[in-house]
Formats: sequence, C-alpha cells, structure tokens
Amino acid sequence: QYSPDSVAGADGELDPTVVTFPGCSCRSSSCAAPQCPCLSRGHSYSGSGLAEQQEQPFSRPVFECNSLCCCGEGCHNRLVQRGLRLRLQVFRTRSKGWGVRALEPIPRGSFVCEYAGEVLGFAEAQRRVQAQSPQEPNYIIAVREHLHDGRVMETFVDPTCIGNVGRFLNHSCEPNLFMVPVRVDSMVPKLALFAAADISAGEELSYDYSGRFHNLPEASREQKPVEEENSLRKPCYCGSRKCAAFLPWDSSLFSTP
Repeated sequence: QYSPDSVAGADGELDPTVVTFPGCSCRSSSCAAPQCPCLSRGHSYSGSGLAEQQEQPFSRPVFECNSLCCCGEGCHNRLVQRGLRLRLQVFRTRSKGWGVRALEPIPRGSFVCEYAGEVLGFAEAQRRVQAQSPQEPNYIIAVREHLHDGRVMETFVDPTCIGNVGRFLNHSCEPNLFMVPVRVDSMVPKLALFAAADISAGEELSYDYSGRFHNLPEASREQKPVEEENSLRKPCYCGSRKCAAFLPWDSSLFSTP
C-alpha cells in the first residue's frame, strides 16, 4: 500500500500524525532565525535543501514549522512536509533487485524523498525481524540519534506493507544520499533523504544503511558478526571502490534480552 507519509504501526505504540509541538507565532510569510522558535531549535534550510553545516562533532536536529504555526504555507521552513517534488523512477537493476534513479538533475543538499512506512516500537520491530527468513528482504530501518547528554533516541520504520518510493532505495558504500531525522509535529521524526552531491539525470540513488556516512564512526552499531550469524548477512552489490562486500550488520533486533 503506497503512503507518502509514515503511519502508526500495527502495535499502536507511536502515531506520527499526532501534533504535540507548539506552533510559532511568526506573522511573516517566511520565518527567520533567531526570532522563530522552530528555527532556533536546530539546523535550518537554504532554498530547497539543507544548508551546509560547519565542521562540528555532531549534527544539529531539524525542526520544521507545523500545522499550529502562524506562518504561511510558503514558509521556507516547510520542506520535507511538502513531500516528494522530484521526478524519480523505480527500475529493475542488474543484481540488486529494484532500485530508484533520478529522472532530472538534483543539486547537492536538495531534499529527495522520505523513507516512509509504519512507525514501530522496539518490541514489534524486533518481532518482525526475527519472524523473517534470511532469504526475505528486510526493509525495517533502525535510526539512532545520540543526544548531548548521552541518551539515545531510537526510531523504527517498516515500509514492508505500507510505504513510499524510499523502500526501493539501495545501499551503497559510497552513496549519493544521506538521511536526516526531521521533526514537524512531534518528536517522531520523518526520515528525510538529502543529496550528498550533485546527482545527474539517470543516476541511481542510494544511501548508507549503516549510518557511517555523514556521521561519527562510533554512532553506528555495525559490527562484525560471530561465525554462526554470517548466514544472516547479505552480500553487497553496490560496486563502489570501497565496497565492504556485505550489507551493514546490526544484531540489536536479532538478539534476545
């Protein structure tokens, strides 16, 4: 079932459509920092994409204006919530199954699409992963955000049965997209994919499933599995010069407490 936005999972633990953030009282057609409280919370946009971040040990969060804000629909701080605006094509690749390619040039920093699906709690995400056979495709993504005080926020999205074009994006060890959690109405983020470089028409789109790209190495829980877990790993066919031979491995959803 195609859905442009994420929906509440069958476990009913999280509903991404519930509005819990207050709105800004900006009366201008487009909000500006530092007056707008939405913009002052985190990183901001530049035109139709993400502004370049200065070198720092962590990435700032992104908060868009929401349905309770007084600014207009044309506010430049409303980007990911507007959804897909680019021409993309799902196509059959030679060795990786389905993939997605651009049908028009995409400038660096541009918002491309969201990775949308059912938003799940940890227990349901773990149950679904463990119910799959090693031969089945696993679309569930686990995104971990490391807070300044040491806490880790986890978001699990499963587009297996309900999702959008993002579910067809392949992994690459040298990707041209990177993922950023963007919050609009609540602490449940939209998993937004932005262009990491200028992308040509016809070029396949990909991102790094491990979270290594555009993040500190220690932010990833990717690990070398023990020998008996090797059967669960899937080979990587990205074809890049830095290909790691296997898709990223994170055993947290496979382990039992």
